[in-house]
Amino acid sequence: MANTQNFAGWRRVFYGLRTRIIMWYVILMTCSTTLTVFAVRQVLSVRIEERSKQILVQEVKEFRQLLEGYREFGCCEVESLFDDFLSRNIPVDGEFMVTFVDGKFYKASPTALPGTLVRDKKLLKRWSRVIRPERGEKITPNDNIRYFVQPVNIDGEKPGVFVVMHSTESEWQKLNEVTVVMVLVTLMVLIVASVVIWAVGGRLLRPLRLLTATAHSISGSNVGERIAVQGSDDIAELTITFNAMLDRLEAAFTSQRNFINDAGHELKTPITIIRGHLELLGDDPEEQKETLAIVTDELDRMSRLVNDLLLLAKAERPDFLNLETVDVEVFTEELLAKAKALGDRHWQIESQAFCLIVADRQRLTQAMMNLAQNAVQHTKREDAIFLGSGVRNNQVFFWVRDTGEGIPPSEQKRIFERFARVANSRRRSEGYGLGLAIVKAIVEAHEGRVELNSELGKGATFMLILPLEFSSNVK
Repeated sequence: MANTQNFAGWRRVFYGLRTRIIMWYVILMTCSTTLTVFAVRQVLSVRIEERSKQILVQEVKEFRQLLEGYREFGCCEVESLFDDFLSRNIPVDGEFMVTFVDGKFYKASPTALPGTLVRDKKLLKRWSRVIRPERGEKITPNDNIRYFVQPVNIDGEKPGVFVVMHSTESEWQKLNEVTVVMVLVTLMVLIVASVVIWAVGGRLLRPLRLLTATAHSISGSNVGERIAVQGSDDIAELTITFNAMLDRLEAAFTSQRNFINDAGHELKTPITIIRGHLELLGDDPEEQKETLAIVTDELDRMSRLVNDLLLLAKAERPDFLNLETVDVEVFTEELLAKAKALGDRHWQIESQAFCLIVADRQRLTQAMMNLAQNAVQHTKREDAIFLGSGVRNNQVFFWVRDTGEGIPPSEQKRIFERFARVANSRRRSEGYGLGLAIVKAIVEAHEGRVELNSELGKGATFMLILPLEFSSNVK
């Protein structure tokens, strides 16, 4: 077991979200850095080559200008031309100028030539005899020398050759050093950034670990834990959503637990009655007849309870309603005719709406009859019960109002819960406390709501408020 837990722990370290974030960061940074270093190196390489070419062109241009000046003033000594030019021009880094007079080496600036050039006697000898301008490049494993050869022919004088060269060895060495420094610096930055991101990632992902731990700890008896919300980012939004889910789960578990307790309590009484009478059942036919009547009545009560529970369970199904077009005026009159059979009260219609709605006629009738039956149970024979309907602000209203004992403010929200009854009522309901829960379920299935307005001693008004254009479930 311990080995399994250790393996799981190491697996989370190597395959966890934080590790994958670091891995992807390292991969992306490595790729981007490699491309950056390569691009910078290529750009600098091109600039080195272009600079080398510009140096040769510039030196040759200046030499030709000086040569033309010598010719205009009648100066014809090649040595003087070379001395004058070499004294005026200071070579830049990597630049070399060599002169030849009559096929022999004359002077160079600087005097120390590249070793590659000094060792190549054939190239120097060929340059000393050039009679036409020539440019070229000498590539070696350690150096790359670009050169331009300009012959000098002055009438009556010895022929001369001016050679300007540029070696990119030092610049390539600097470029290589810069490249190495860039790679090393980037590597250090990558390592430091990875460590920082690992630490920061742990803090950012801490809510996710809390989500996981909380999810593991949730059970039917423990759904009270919540995660503190920090910040306003995506993880905070996820935390809020997770906490809201836990609220819904807690409400569902509580409702389920209360439902089971209440249903068990309500079923326990008739079962006890039935068992008690059957255990005491004798041989007397008259006694058997009375016992069977009591048992049948209790079974009817249990059947009614089961039917009500099934109705509440079906209320969440999409096929709970059978929608049709309902004439509200006619429907209100039908409600009054059916309600009169519930009890001897002063039944009246307060008002009627003249409109058509899309609704489930049978379910609405059941909801209104439950309200009417509730009104009968909490009124006396001399009390009045009013039914009505109306339309306002794209909503249709159905209500049942009585002049009975009323409902205490502390009970007005609770009575819509399952198995809830008004405490300390002068009259005891004959049902199981599911009637108003059924009313609420039917109205909410129509995307409506139930409102209650009541004062002790002044009666109560239950109002069903439905949207006038209800069509979300119309097939």
